Amino acid sequence: MKQILISGVIALFLSLVGTPLLIKLLARKGYGQFIRDDGPKEHHSKRGTPTMGGIAFILATLIAYAMTKVIVSERPTMSGLLVLFLFAGLGVVGFLDDYIKIVKQRSLGLRAKAKMAGQFIVGITFALLALNFADGRGTTPASTRLSFTQDFGWSIGPVIFVIWALFMILAMSNGVNLTDGLDGLATGASVMVFAAYTVIGVWQYGQSCANPLTAGPGCYDVRDPLDLAVVAAALMGACFGFLWWNTSPAKIFMGDTGSLALGGALAGLAICSRTELLLAILGGLFVLITLSVVIQVGSFRLTGKRVFRMAPLQHHFELKGWSEVLVVVRFWIIQGMCMAVGLGLFYAGFVAAK
Repeated sequence: MKQILISGVIALFLSLVGTPLLIKLLARKGYGQFIRDDGPKEHHSKRGTPTMGGIAFILATLIAYAMTKVIVSERPTMSGLLVLFLFAGLGVVGFLDDYIKIVKQRSLGLRAKAKMAGQFIVGITFALLALNFADGRGTTPASTRLSFTQDFGWSIGPVIFVIWALFMILAMSNGVNLTDGLDGLATGASVMVFAAYTVIGVWQYGQSCANPLTAGPGCYDVRDPLDLAVVAAALMGACFGFLWWNTSPAKIFMGDTGSLALGGALAGLAICSRTELLLAILGGLFVLITLSVVIQVGSFRLTGKRVFRMAPLQHHFELKGWSEVLVVVRFWIIQGMCMAVGLGLFYAGFVAAK
């Protein structure tokens, strides 16, 4: 259990001290944020703020996980490595997107097809690998059954599972990307969801089907629950450290480098912990903001009218006169309630299964 504390503390420290170093490096190279002219006018003052800050918490997470394994003299698990692969792989796709925005001064970054192709390659690779590497009990990192608080129903088969996993990965990575429009909003919301997955991993480890003392009704058939908690704690600590510099007024933005990586990590944790559908509640803010874009686009195409003053949803409230800090804090409160409801449902599922 000390692994969780060690990974979280190391990641927090590395992110807290490493982010300002990255800020200086990016500022020296002139890698500043490109602000689109069609956004809220208040955001124009942010033009030139260093971006690609996701590099800081990606490296902090990976280093913290590796150092933790060295300190406790334990080998990494396949579940932990696969989540980190998805996290870092999508971070690379986001980095290429950010780099093109900055160097080419093209606000849309990678071409849509190229960006989608990168996400597809990383996501499909993760999904295929997650169905392999069974442990001594025959449990693989991912399952071909759908899950809420645990697996349920019949197997959907490997092909449909890959499609389902890819949908989750694309939905969450783009959901965090859409949420990352105000200082600290996506970072703070991500901290809460990673905290929830730390708790879930610890609980699943304590009630694991692999333990003869807890095997039985309600036990969790998850391959590496404790190591998933270690990964989640590292992600939480790294995001916390980054939030110190990313909160209003932000000294650095995470960019697509960070938002795609965080979304991938959330999807990976949900798939490997058998809480796929529960993620829609635990990460409710990301879902809400994504739906606002879907509603806005759908309404405009069907009726020619807009439901919101601007999408994503956070910008609608900015245009209504809310200050940026007010929007962020209130959206954090919404995310906190989503996390609480999600954890409540997770525990209720355990009680009901018993």
